[in-house]
Amino acid sequence: MLRIEGITKRFGGLTAVGGVSLEVSQGEIVGLIGPNGAGKTTFFNILTGIYKPDQGSISFEGAEIAGIKPFRIAQKGISRTFQNIRLLKEESVLDNVKVGMFRTTNSGLWASILGFRTARHEEQFVIEESLRILETVGLKGYEEEVAGSLSYGNQRRVEIARALVSQPKLLLLDEPTAGMNAGEVQEMTELIKQIKQNGTTVILIEHNVAMVVELCDRIAVLDHGVKIADGEPEAIISHPDVIEAYIGKEGIGEVSEHAAH
Repeated sequence: MLRIEGITKRFGGLTAVGGVSLEVSQGEIVGLIGPNGAGKTTFFNILTGIYKPDQGSISFEGAEIAGIKPFRIAQKGISRTFQNIRLLKEESVLDNVKVGMFRTTNSGLWASILGFRTARHEEQFVIEESLRILETVGLKGYEEEVAGSLSYGNQRRVEIARALVSQPKLLLLDEPTAGMNAGEVQEMTELIKQIKQNGTTVILIEHNVAMVVELCDRIAVLDHGVKIADGEPEAIISHPDVIEAYIGKEGIGEVSEHAAH
């Protein structure tokens, strides 16, 4: 589904991402881990068109997408969430999710204002799809709640619902469990499993290594913008370069023990 070859991005004299290659197959959950400043979010920003790579190519379903506009990439079926939650905090949960439907609607602004039949039909479709996705992510009954009043974990769910409502083929999650307690992390893990079961491919950036080991089919590791490892979770957590760069010699035993259980 996704083939990334030799992606490089520099900011002045700093190489944020250096020659990274990665392949993702349809139906996989791929984890992207690494220490702070490793280039993970920059990598997501390149994939979604926020940054144009200085070198390299990105092929999505056989079409080159490196350097094209973010909305064009979204139209091709790639959605994302952000490390820092980006909700319309004063608007309802339902309205926040409806915003994510722009890729799949056709009526223009004037059609909506003038109440054209096509626009009315689309509005009803948008509402129905938004309600369906809210139920999928466990937020049925929260439709009219003000988004900013929700718990941190539920705000994350709203953001994921907004990304899912356009029915993406590939979903990029940037630290979906940041700031969550253990119970919320487990709930998010189950939600991501369900997203996969519903046919969406997932790439996630995550600092919770134990969660990534449990959840992901494969893990890629970045360090100082360079990919240092890529493989199945059990192999990654015992990789000496990964131990040194990210997990640390003391923490690796705990993660390995968790994975074994």
